[in-house]
Amino acid sequence: MPGQAQITSVEAIQAFRSLLVVYLAHMRPALDEITGEVLRTRSWLEDDRKRHWTQEMRTRMRKLEDAKQELFTATMSKMGDTASFQQMAVQRAQRAMREAEEKLAVIKKWDRELENRTSPLVKQMEQLQGFLTVEMERAVAYLDQALTALAAYQDVMPRAAGSTGEPK
Repeated sequence: MPGQAQITSVEAIQAFRSLLVVYLAHMRPALDEITGEVLRTRSWLEDDRKRHWTQEMRTRMRKLEDAKQELFTATMSKMGDTASFQQMAVQRAQRAMREAEEKLAVIKKWDRELENRTSPLVKQMEQLQGFLTVEMERAVAYLDQALTALAAYQDVMPRAAGSTGEPK
């Protein structure tokens, strides 16, 4: 019969459908994990590190003020050895304060950089996730329909071939 379809590998379609379902089952959690990791990193940088170094700046500022006050007191009391010790303490506190300011500046820079670099990639991941959720689910449904139609066709084929006397 010239109008007959030659169904040779329904199993290949079934295997492809199965692999597609497995692929989707692996991809969704991977994309969720990546998105979560970006959000955790952003939160760590914006909240944790920024809060830590802001607090550290306050603490170091207090220590610097205390060291300056002790230097002033030692200078006023005309204690030479103590004043030089207090001067070193002030310098040490100033270095610590500069370090905290530098760390906070670096964190602000990283915060901007992270946002600039990750935003386009996160957007692409969201698009991929949408594609996997919508389009690939449609593909699985289409394959299900095709397999159902092919199974129905295979059921009809033997009866039609048996009634005409032609080989299956």
